[in-house]
Amino acid sequence: MLSSEISAAVASLPELKVTAATTDAEAMAAVRILGSFNQCMIGLIRFSGLTPWERHPDDELLQVLDGSVDVTVLLDDGPFETTLVAGSLFVVPKGRWHRQNPRPAVSLLFITSMTGNDASRSEDPRRN
Repeated sequence: MLSSEISAAVASLPELKVTAATTDAEAMAAVRILGSFNQCMIGLIRFSGLTPWERHPDDELLQVLDGSVDVTVLLDDGPFETTLVAGSLFVVPKGRWHRQNPRPAVSLLFITSMTGNDASRSEDPRRN
C-alpha cells in the first residue's frame, strides 16, 4: 500500500471514542485491516480516550500517523511512559501490559498479534 493510499484510508476512518463501555466489537469495527504479516495483522485505527490495558503474545509495532498518544508499558520495575507524536515508531515488547491515551485523538498504523491477546480494565492487570 502506498503512502497516499494509507493517508486516504486514515482520512476515511471513523474515530472510535473509547469509554469504559466500549465493546470489543465496537473497537474492531473501527479498525481497518490492511493485511497480515506472519501471525500478526497490519491495521489502521483512529481513536480518542484511554484504552484498556492490553498485552499480546508477539511484539506490537505502533506508528503514529497523526496526532499524539501517551503510551504506558508496565515493566517489572514500574511503568514506562512515553509520548509519541506523528512520525514516531514504538515497539511494545511481547507479553507486556500497555495502554494508550491519545492527546486528544490519534491515528495509528499497527502490527499486532491476531490471536492470544488479553485486555483488562483493572487498575493494575498484573495483580489479577
